[in-house]
Amino acid sequence: MNKPLKFISRTVFGMFLVLFFSVTMIQFVSADELRANELNTRTIKNGYKVERGSILVNGDPIAFSTPTDDSFRYLRQYSAGPLYAPVTGYYSHTQGMTGLEAAMNQDLSGIGNAQFFTRLMNTLNGVSPQGSSVETTIDPAAQEAAVAALTEGGFSGAVVAIEPDTGRILALASTPSYDPNLLSSNSDADIITNYSQLEDDPGQPLVNRAIAGDLYHPGSVYKLLVAAAAIEAGEAKPSSEYANPAQLALPQSSAVMQNASRSTCGAGAKATLEQAIVMSCNIPIAELAMSMDRDAVPEMAHAFGFGQDIEIPLAVTPSTSEIPEDQAQTALSSIGQLDVRATPLQIAMVSAGIANGGEVMTPYLVEKVITPDLRAEKEFSPETFSTPISRETADAVGEMMEHGVSNPEGLAQNAGIDGVRVAGKTGTAENGTDEDGNDLPFTLWFTGFAPVDDPQVAVAVVIEDAGGEAYNFEGGSSDLPTAVGKRVMEAVLSE
Repeated sequence: MNKPLKFISRTVFGMFLVLFFSVTMIQFVSADELRANELNTRTIKNGYKVERGSILVNGDPIAFSTPTDDSFRYLRQYSAGPLYAPVTGYYSHTQGMTGLEAAMNQDLSGIGNAQFFTRLMNTLNGVSPQGSSVETTIDPAAQEAAVAALTEGGFSGAVVAIEPDTGRILALASTPSYDPNLLSSNSDADIITNYSQLEDDPGQPLVNRAIAGDLYHPGSVYKLLVAAAAIEAGEAKPSSEYANPAQLALPQSSAVMQNASRSTCGAGAKATLEQAIVMSCNIPIAELAMSMDRDAVPEMAHAFGFGQDIEIPLAVTPSTSEIPEDQAQTALSSIGQLDVRATPLQIAMVSAGIANGGEVMTPYLVEKVITPDLRAEKEFSPETFSTPISRETADAVGEMMEHGVSNPEGLAQNAGIDGVRVAGKTGTAENGTDEDGNDLPFTLWFTGFAPVDDPQVAVAVVIEDAGGEAYNFEGGSSDLPTAVGKRVMEAVLSE
């Protein structure tokens, strides 16, 4: 064989190997990922040839497919659309899929690897293909209470409620919400029109504020992590005392820190760590943070989940807590400002970990996958995410949170529930100034758990643009998220 023929033969053989490798990657290695891609419209169109499984809350379908006479064969419907939109997401011809519709698509559409033998048997028996149903962990009473409290107040915000000892997500609410039915009709023209209107809505209803979006400065709820880091390291205890000025000049900076009350933290010359948590004072917390290594609090935050990839199975935007560059940044970060940002899910994990004796459970939204013949195909069980603090530290922080509710001076006292020991912490985060130099409205927080002696629910509430000038730029607006959190906790405990 002459040289040119050898070259051509080797080239063709090499191309065959590349083609074989590519086909193998596409058809086998990457097949599940490509099918699950929300931009893969072929998967969605093929999915309409199958009766898609339902998404369930307490056994009742909140997303389901019904037969039609058109070419799509099925119509995806949502029985309580806006209420559960942050959970279900949507399944749309033209706009892809989000929420559990995307995260659990293979199970819902019946194309998952676990359903291979079911598909094979159905083919042999002549049974029409059908997807499996997904049972969620959502507590309908908690979800309804969360959405009602937010919408009745006209708030843009979110609520996440978690069962501390398991990680089960009991409520996942985001407002303003939207109706997934607007994006799941069998009319592409209607879907495109409706999607454009939702995208252009200044309220951003398509953003799931509970787990994603631009994230929020956590404000004073972040002080729980400062206290946890200090107590766990043996550098403080609730009775530890700190200087109590009305103003604190930050080191190597022209900035001056004040407490939300614009006065001292109590009447004494010294303020304890417990006073700082109960009354949500900035200056003692900043002094404590500056007395520790600059990486101490960010490392504690990371142990609770900040900066880590979390899937519930919806992808959660990682919260951020960078290591400060100097003492001034350390002080500002310690009160949940500067570059510290968090999702409500992350803050709920902090309270849940404290409630659970220092053990943070991995949050999860899916209880089990149920086959069309009602067999439990997959069941999800609690898993430990991390153990960032000891039970002694958790008890100490939890006790200070409880005093924030039971103490008459506590800013979280409106979270009190008759006959129940409740732990809570409020937060008010500043958001800078506008182009004219005017202070922007605040971001308001509440997080807590109940009952203290047998925690059944941990909650985090965030409300956008609800503080500020209307409350003289003070912490007096803390009753807004606190009332929401109380309502959700009551809903869980009343069952």
